[in-house]
Amino acid sequence: MLIWSQFLVCLVVIGLAGVKLSQYGNAIADKTGLGGTWIGLILLATVTSLPELFTGASSVTIAGAPDIAVGDVLGSSVFNLLVIVVLDFIYRAESVYNRANQGHILSAGFCVLLIGFVGFNVLLSSIGLSFAIGHVGISSLIIIILYVVAMAIVFRHERNHYKAFVEVGADRYPSVSLRGLFLRYAVAAVFVVVAAIRLPFTAKDIAQQMGWYESFVGTLLVALVTSVPELVVTIAAVRLGAVDMAIANLFGSNLFNILVLAIDDMLYIGGPLLAHVSSIHAVSAGSAVLMTGVTIVALLYRVKKRVLKTVGWASIFLTTLFLINAYVVYLYGE
Repeated sequence: MLIWSQFLVCLVVIGLAGVKLSQYGNAIADKTGLGGTWIGLILLATVTSLPELFTGASSVTIAGAPDIAVGDVLGSSVFNLLVIVVLDFIYRAESVYNRANQGHILSAGFCVLLIGFVGFNVLLSSIGLSFAIGHVGISSLIIIILYVVAMAIVFRHERNHYKAFVEVGADRYPSVSLRGLFLRYAVAAVFVVVAAIRLPFTAKDIAQQMGWYESFVGTLLVALVTSVPELVVTIAAVRLGAVDMAIANLFGSNLFNILVLAIDDMLYIGGPLLAHVSSIHAVSAGSAVLMTGVTIVALLYRVKKRVLKTVGWASIFLTTLFLINAYVVYLYGE
């Protein structure tokens, strides 16, 4: 009970502080003039992914739990795609797949490329094929390059469109100075950092006490905690009618999550990170790729009908893939 209580505290702290981080980050973007461009969405996606960043850093440096770090990143990517199901359910005006702009397909395509590349390298490492410069895998350097290229192309392609819908979130803190926002942002960040540093240790204790694999704990439990900010911020955006902002935040978070893996690899001095984790993570990567593919098809097909007036068929496929991934990781994790 003590260990689970610690886990619950981490969940609450990261959830509340993470949401504040997102709010202040969005307000800073507005006040600095970044909120009217794709850069504003990059900032929002980056801010909501800070728990993954700090949890991963703590996992590979202090806790010595690389499986939790990789499981968190790939598990969070799967959770973020599951959030689309939540959006489809709560947005009653029409199906989110019909409402959302098809421009998201570009960023979704890059998600397929980056996540698929990670899964491919996990499988290569499992058969002994791992290439590195020092202790950093060459795959991580490629990930950084691909991420920069993806951001540049998406920004250039979607510049005018995103300017239109990011401005929905006007300055919600007119009475607070930019300096005050930075101060509040820093305070919220401290809470996230402290909870994120503690989270891997709690996760390892849970794995030991429950007899669960670290890969499963990282993919399900830790990923759930670190995905709370994306869930809350995305739902808030939908309630404002900013469906495009919500979906862009999810795909942007998934892109940044893969960048987090490259950062974790640089911090992990034991060698290439993907060569020291369970091959079961390739299943999570494959699930994220399949779920992203389903979303791309739904956005192109413009799904309108709902099953029993709940969600569209695409959301049912997303939920099924998520459950299959959780079940397989639970049974065959290491």
